[in-house]
Amino acid sequence: MQDLADRLEKVRGDIDRALAAVEGDGSASPVLVAVVREFHAKGQKAADGLGGPTERDGVIELEQAGDSAKAAAEADDGIGDGTRQAVLDAHLAVCMLKSKL
Repeated sequence: MQDLADRLEKVRGDIDRALAAVEGDGSASPVLVAVVREFHAKGQKAADGLGGPTERDGVIELEQAGDSAKAAAEADDGIGDGTRQAVLDAHLAVCMLKSKL
């Protein structure tokens, strides 16, 4: 479990960077900001569920939120390349985490 906790903490750092990038990008749509905030909240929920019976479910929900964030970032033509890349990096980190379950 500690290994999963360590990996999830790294992923949450990627999500934190994505959220900071989106919130700092004045061209980001309100929809993108909301979706990435939800992605961030699901990261916290997944961390809170570690070691419990819903551990896997939390990671799956996190992946689904990451999929939504990725789609929103790809659809938002106004954001900067760095902002988009931060969201894509966070999404990839979640996919890699899930593959290790």
